[in-house]
Amino acid sequence: MIALYVRGTSVIHRMPAGRKVLTFMALTLAITLVARSAWALPIVFAFVVGGYLLAGLRVRDLLRQVVVVRWVMLVMLLAQLVFLPPLVAVANTGRVLAVIVLAALITLTTRIPELLDATERALAPLRRFGVNPASVGLLLAMTITAIPVIAGFAASIREAQRARGVPLRVGTFVVPLLVMSLKHSDDLADALIARGVE
Repeated sequence: MIALYVRGTSVIHRMPAGRKVLTFMALTLAITLVARSAWALPIVFAFVVGGYLLAGLRVRDLLRQVVVVRWVMLVMLLAQLVFLPPLVAVANTGRVLAVIVLAALITLTTRIPELLDATERALAPLRRFGVNPASVGLLLAMTITAIPVIAGFAASIREAQRARGVPLRVGTFVVPLLVMSLKHSDDLADALIARGVE
């Protein structure tokens, strides 16, 4: 799963959570601005692999993150191929995949409570403007943990379709994925409301 912490003593493990998040934001911006063509993707992914190796993780750990989101990435790629040239669609999907794998690197090397604490500390000065740091931290945690949940839905749908001999089509794949995701969000909202979370 994409959000599981892996123990370690690497430089990335020891880096404070707030600094990691800021570094991730800077890298995401750089990937978005620099890797605008499919030809730049090998450089981006070489950098991502280097990050995993620096964290003391294996290439297998990185590939596991890719496998978890493979169906989400496939849907994204197919949807873009309808409207965009192939190289542009590949570049866009590759950038998103690189950012997701980098986000996984943060969650693999940082405990979720540390991420939440760092977020709440960073947003504390905005409390006077009506921002609730605890709510933002909770939103961040739910966003991080939603990635493997939705990816799991996608894998379950595809496995069920494969067992029935249903060929992969965007329509027959996306609609069940949306239904399951929306039902999950409704259940999550009901659970939060039942616990008094606004």
